[in-house]
Amino acid sequence: MDKEIVDVLVIGAGPSGCVSSAYLKKNNINVKVVEKTKFPRLVVGESLIPRVMDHFDEAGLFPALDKMGFEKKLGARFMRGDEVCIFDFSNKFGEGWDWTWQVPRADFDNTLAQEVINKGIDLEFETEVIGIEFNGTDSITTVKNKDGKTKEIHAKFVIDSSGYGRVLPRLLDLEKPSKLSPHSAIFSHVVDINREEGVEGTLISFDIIETEVWLWVIPFSNGNTSVGIVGPTEYIDKLSENGDPAEALRKAISLSDYYVKRFGEVDFIFEPKHLKDYSCSVKKLYGDGFALTGNASEFLDPVFSSGMAFATEGGMTAAKLAIRQLKGEKVDWQKEFADYILYGVNVFTTYVKEWYTGNLQELFFHQPENPDVKRKICAVLAGYVWDKKNTFVRIHDTAIVNLANFIKTEKQQRA
Repeated sequence: MDKEIVDVLVIGAGPSGCVSSAYLKKNNINVKVVEKTKFPRLVVGESLIPRVMDHFDEAGLFPALDKMGFEKKLGARFMRGDEVCIFDFSNKFGEGWDWTWQVPRADFDNTLAQEVINKGIDLEFETEVIGIEFNGTDSITTVKNKDGKTKEIHAKFVIDSSGYGRVLPRLLDLEKPSKLSPHSAIFSHVVDINREEGVEGTLISFDIIETEVWLWVIPFSNGNTSVGIVGPTEYIDKLSENGDPAEALRKAISLSDYYVKRFGEVDFIFEPKHLKDYSCSVKKLYGDGFALTGNASEFLDPVFSSGMAFATEGGMTAAKLAIRQLKGEKVDWQKEFADYILYGVNVFTTYVKEWYTGNLQELFFHQPENPDVKRKICAVLAGYVWDKKNTFVRIHDTAIVNLANFIKTEKQQRA
């Protein structure tokens, strides 16, 4: 069997894998990337948040992405009937990027992968990991290409950025259920022939159909728009009696008084995709010789578009720590990787949970707005969930509930 020897093997060529491999290459580490699929390929996660821009910039990937002219995302709009809440990333608490992109992921991910190749990184598409063995921190990974040929890749460290493929969690029995209740999504793209001019036509929006059910609308710069419905799995399953995703998405669009005219009669570019019970977790984020990043580790919920931010945060952090370990430094992976990543995950998990309880929605739509509260929540939605100077980060587990209860009590007293 053929054999290759590298310093670091990265599994997956999505944003996390590209960020980690580009940073490793930038620091003269011999890195190889294997990707099971062929690019471009369709994937969900088209709304980014500003924190990801730090990672693309630091990895040297920003210029290539910027040239693509993706739609700029300056904030986000949440709607509930006649109530509207708009977050402007330029008016957030603390430092950080005040814009990002909303992107067709097939084009976006392909641009990243091609730029990684342009930087001289060995990236093999249509190459599947079928086995792995560890001897301390050293590993032997067996891969199979599209022709069925197998080979071994010997590495001193492995970064698993395999996304929904969750390669190492499956092979090493690391999977466990998510703490979040089961939710599902159905989405597709449309040619947005009824798009309005100006900001309205480009604004990313979340239209709340019921407390736990919402429609996403993500316009792209190519004239197409992503439209999707999210809700409890039981609710999503009942949108179509025969389980037809297209029928279900049509029904969902019809429930939006605001968007039914814009999207009610347009054709779907591809058969709507059904993502069922998408939230997932793992028993641990690292082990001797490996680290898990992105959807290969924790995936929460798309309501605040946190997926790629955690993916690239994990990819960049794992790459930096792997470099130190390869240089002979002692790395505390629990403290410097797992505890660090999970702190941010726990902050966002609170926001996801309190969104679905309705408590966070109380804060979003409360009038008159509290500018200080809004700026601090905006910073969280922008992905700066490690900034403990922000009260809504530091005491996330109580801040939302306490303020929501105060608002509810105030309403009852006025009634």
